[in-house]
This record gives sequence, C-alpha cells and structure tokens, in this order.
Amino acid sequence: MLSETHLETFKRDGCAVIEGFLTDEQIRALRGRIGGLLDSLEPSSHPLTTFATGTRDSRHIGDRYFFESSDKTRYFFDEDAVVDGRLAVDKQRAVNKIGHGLHINEPLFAELTHSAHTRAVAAALGYDDPRVLQSMVIFKQPRIGGAVPLHQDSSFLFTRPPSACGFWIALEDCTPANGCLEVIPGSHRYSAIAQRFVRKQTSFVAPDGEEFPDGNELVQVEPAFSLFPPERDCGQAAADAAPQPQPACVPLEVKAGSLVLIHGQLLHRSSHNHSDRSRWIYTFHIVEGAYEYDARNWLQMPAGAELTKL
Repeated sequence: MLSETHLETFKRDGCAVIEGFLTDEQIRALRGRIGGLLDSLEPSSHPLTTFATGTRDSRHIGDRYFFESSDKTRYFFDEDAVVDGRLAVDKQRAVNKIGHGLHINEPLFAELTHSAHTRAVAAALGYDDPRVLQSMVIFKQPRIGGAVPLHQDSSFLFTRPPSACGFWIALEDCTPANGCLEVIPGSHRYSAIAQRFVRKQTSFVAPDGEEFPDGNELVQVEPAFSLFPPERDCGQAAADAAPQPQPACVPLEVKAGSLVLIHGQLLHRSSHNHSDRSRWIYTFHIVEGAYEYDARNWLQMPAGAELTKL
C-alpha cells in the first residue's frame, strides 16, 4: 500500500498522497453513516459549541463538551453557522466536524482506522506501537467552511520526542475552490515545534474535587524535532534548522478515496470554502506508544484509559 516512492516523498516533503486508499463502496458506506449521524443530531439539546482553529481564543475553548470528547462522538459547529445562540443554517450544513472518538464508537470508522492497510502504512513509516487519537469527520461546508491557518499537528498532539502523523482521507474530491489541503513541502525538516497548544494547569479545590481547566494557552517550548522517519536523528534535524526562506503553500488537489499522510511537523493549512460544494474528509492521528504523551495536551483520555492501539 505504501510504495518506496510514497515513502521517499514523505521523507522529502513531509506528506504523501496515496490514491485509491478507499474504494467507491467504502466511500458510500462512510458517507451514509455520516448522513445518519447528522440526521440524529438534535440542536435543541446541544450546547452549540463552535470550532475554530488558530492562535486566537475560540469560543469552544474551556468547554467540557470539547475537552471531554477524546472517546466520544460529538458535534462542533462552524462559527458562521451560529448567530445569537441559534443555528443560522440547517443542521446538515452547520456542522464543522464530528469527533474525536469515531475510531472507538463508530464501527465503520473503527474498521477503516484499524484496517490491515492502515497498520501496514504505519509500520512502513517506522512505528513500533502506533496509538490512535483525535479521529473526526471535517466537513468544510459550502460557502461557510472556514479557513484553517498554517499549523503543525505536533503542536496539538505532542510526544517526547515528537511522533505525530496525520492520516487525512478524502471522502469527496478536494480542490482549491472547496478548501483542499495546502502544504509547504519539506517544512518538516526545518520547522521546529516551538509553540504548543495546551490545557491550562488544573488546580484542585476542596471539597468539590478537581476544578476543570478553564481554557487553553499557547506556550513557547525548546525547539523539538521528530524522530520519524526513524533513521533521522535529532542531531541531523537540528542541523537543518537554520533559518529558511518561507516558500508559498502548495495546494494538494486530491480525488475522493485518497489518503494524505501528514508529518507532525509539516506546516499546512486550508482555505475558506467559497464554492457551492462541500469538502468532507475523515482524519485521525497516530503517535508512537513508547513515547511520553504530554499530560498538558488538550486531548486526554479519561482517567484509567490509554490511547487506542492501532
């Protein structure tokens, strides 16, 4: 499934496109289940939590519904879809994403995530004990699907040493018009993880127990580099960290059924969907289970639970 050409491209560019990862039948089945999830949503009983990605505070941050979603199926709305506490569009077009535990709760998504093909890809990338987290469907709704600014996935899902890799699977054709991925090829080789998105420290208050973290913060950290692919060591990565001219982003236009592998340090983004077509994708991430998963990462499993083995 992952050819030598794919692997060399991933090492060089920090991303690789595997066409035909899903069959047409799989795409139809997944989209059908997504439609069922949207139909079952009852906005009147939902907190109408919105989602935005970026460095500014977002309205969902500090929300229990968001922070406790690692093993659940939860709905998050586009910012432009909620006005004065009410949906401004119908619910099928209002949802930004459904996540973050689809690989746990939804059989079709669990089957795909834990498939032999997926495990083979992870093994080819050098993972010994891959763990799955942050699985979600992202919709990029027509006209209102917001832009996602330049970021690195390891800023959100940090391990020591860094090991995050995104599996980004197109359920529809993705083009510049409807907000396809845009990447800076090779940026994983010189862009250290120097800023992280973390929970604010939890405090303990007697007699009511733990006080839930009230927000997020961006913190500066010592520059960190990934060990993946495994033959690449931190010393070489640090040598590559000299200031580099920032090249333009390159759009990754892919067909439905394609898998895009995204190195945790790759700088990538997506633009606003200005078209009349949606851009549905399913994505999840893996990290190396032998590495320390940082306790301040925004996504944490419930007490006593571990990240799911791939």
